[in-house]
Amino acid sequence: MKSKVLDKGFIEVVDSLGNDLTVVNSARVSFGKRKTKFDKSDERLVRYLAKYKHYSPFRHLQVQFHIKAPEFVMRQWYKHVVGIETTSNSATKDHAWNEISGRYVPVEDYYHPSVWRKQSDDNKQASEGVLDDLQQARMNDSYEALMQNVRMTYDRMVAAGMAKEQARIILPLNQYTEVYWTASFQAIVNFIELRDEKTSQWEIQEYAKVMKELMYEVYPKTTEIWSKLYWK
Repeated sequence: MKSKVLDKGFIEVVDSLGNDLTVVNSARVSFGKRKTKFDKSDERLVRYLAKYKHYSPFRHLQVQFHIKAPEFVMRQWYKHVVGIETTSNSATKDHAWNEISGRYVPVEDYYHPSVWRKQSDDNKQASEGVLDDLQQARMNDSYEALMQNVRMTYDRMVAAGMAKEQARIILPLNQYTEVYWTASFQAIVNFIELRDEKTSQWEIQEYAKVMKELMYEVYPKTTEIWSKLYWK
């Protein structure tokens, strides 16, 4: 499962652990019970667990994503730590993130917005509406001139034999990066609920919307039940 996001980005489901019945069996182990078929009683149990925020059974569902996104999007994404281990002081803990390295791989793709937005009048961190046609054209010209210079300078540095780890210091935040993110169901829905929201930056909203659709494919019953409770 792979879905396009923005102009050159994507989210791909690489692997997943568990199914809709996993939540049920994880909860019912308290009573020494296990089921092999998901039915209406299981729907009621999943709804109860979700409604009263018994999160631990949902953490047994894990999804590994391959994500390609602009660096400024990933800087916001890295902040999400609910339901997942992102730092480690012990060899027994797993890191949730692995990212492509600009030390080894040259940067080739950059995000070009389809439209330039206006700064919000009442929210210092948000946008509101778009620039007029004249300003759109001017900003596109400025953007293309800047990016042409960035690409040319970076390529010249690499071609001259400069270490990629040093050449990359000139690159802007619209450069695309790629990561593998392995997360629990709880972590994923927490990300969706915080980022598929009108006050979030538009670009990361687009990733949250696509991730939501992918979750319906990976865990259809669990995601449907969760969505009816929290994704109005």
